[in-house]
Amino acid sequence: MDFVDRHDTGTRHWVAEAIRKVEADANRSCDTHLHVFPLPPQWGVNLYLKDESVHPTGSLKHRLARSLFLYGLANGWIGPTTTIVEASSGSTAVSEAYFARLLGLPFIAVMPASTSPEKCHLIEFYGGKCHLVDDPTTIYEESHRLAAETGGHFMDQFTYAERATDWRGNNNIAESIFSQMALEPHPVPTWIVVGAGTGGTSSTIGRYLRYRRHPTRLAVADPEGSAFYPSWVSGDPSVTARGSRIEGIGRPRVEPSFQPTVIDRMVAVPDARSIAAMHWVREVTGRDVGGSTGTNVAACVELIKEMREAGERGSVVTLICDGGERYRGTYCDPAWLAAQGLDVHPHLADLRAFLPG
Repeated sequence: MDFVDRHDTGTRHWVAEAIRKVEADANRSCDTHLHVFPLPPQWGVNLYLKDESVHPTGSLKHRLARSLFLYGLANGWIGPTTTIVEASSGSTAVSEAYFARLLGLPFIAVMPASTSPEKCHLIEFYGGKCHLVDDPTTIYEESHRLAAETGGHFMDQFTYAERATDWRGNNNIAESIFSQMALEPHPVPTWIVVGAGTGGTSSTIGRYLRYRRHPTRLAVADPEGSAFYPSWVSGDPSVTARGSRIEGIGRPRVEPSFQPTVIDRMVAVPDARSIAAMHWVREVTGRDVGGSTGTNVAACVELIKEMREAGERGSVVTLICDGGERYRGTYCDPAWLAAQGLDVHPHLADLRAFLPG
């Protein structure tokens, strides 16, 4: 009998140790906090912010990066000398640079030239290299090219995000939310609100809700310039758009990981309102959050208004995706806002009026 054996004992031992290191990081990180947003108790509606900014790399994308590395290691795509390449608007690249350093692997982030300098500095802090492109639509092609040139692996978060995480449980973000909500007045949320960048988080939560038979509805908040909202409304997955100014969410095309059928509602949020909500959250809670968190909270406000008008009691849960310190030169800078033609003041006034006193 003929056979071909490609087993490499040394590589298998390296992969086993690499997986142990990644899982040990998760063990050390524990879970993220679930904060109560102060709403009047007489409303009978509670809002919670799950703070993903406390992960070791400061954002929700730490979960995704961990899952993508485990997926690549288990599939045999990542070995002891593999160069890791990723297409990213910043935060996923920061987290992947962290895990690449943990495993002693080179890392290249392919990102739009408009990515905030703060994120580029973080990638470089973790030992990664930033490869900036002027045209954001070319990041996929450039990533494939660099992976081929280096003999590396293109992680491709936009394809693999929805399949790298176990949506049935195994300490995913949905299971974490329901565990933390267990002793709250309304333990099964009426709504969970998230943004979509890869679509991995919305896919995980939407599938989990159905699998666990929860009545909770999933709303995806989408910023200006994203293809997700018009595609979801029209049912046309070929829709394209200019892309989003809110980093980390919204895409110029519908990514393979975006699963529209698990979403109950989509909410289109203007960029000025996203940024106003970002500042409003800091005013109300003292927590310094980023623009995508503002998008989430802006959608939550509309859902809570709707619940109150219907006389409905319950809970709404959303995410703090990352911290505002990453956006000092953009969303926190009046000159940048003016150059972008963004007036946040009417939206900020409206949000302030939402809460009495």
